[in-house]
Amino acid sequence: MHRRPFHKHHGGLWEFPGGKVEPGERPREALVREIQEELGLSLAPHAVQPVAFAEEDETGNAKPIVIMLYSSAWDGSPVAALEGGKIAWFRPHEIDLLPKPPLDIELSRRLFEKG
Repeated sequence: MHRRPFHKHHGGLWEFPGGKVEPGERPREALVREIQEELGLSLAPHAVQPVAFAEEDETGNAKPIVIMLYSSAWDGSPVAALEGGKIAWFRPHEIDLLPKPPLDIELSRRLFEKG
């Protein structure tokens, strides 16, 4: 999990690493790029698989945010949050206890729900 820098929106809350899809990018390509930029990890693009998504309710004029959660294999070990904040490994029950933004709460629920 990644703890957002305190000066950013949702600062101090824990989230799944990732980021925005740039124009012309596909979501999987964006995830591979973002994880490299944020954690210095190389994802295996063929192993990136969708797990769940969560979206904000439409409010006012703002476009609602949609977050897609993927699982993947990777090479290397994250050594630091390269764009600030903090990174840490947690067990599923520990992730439930972390303060998270609303969409990450929904994603963690979906990721760990028993089938």
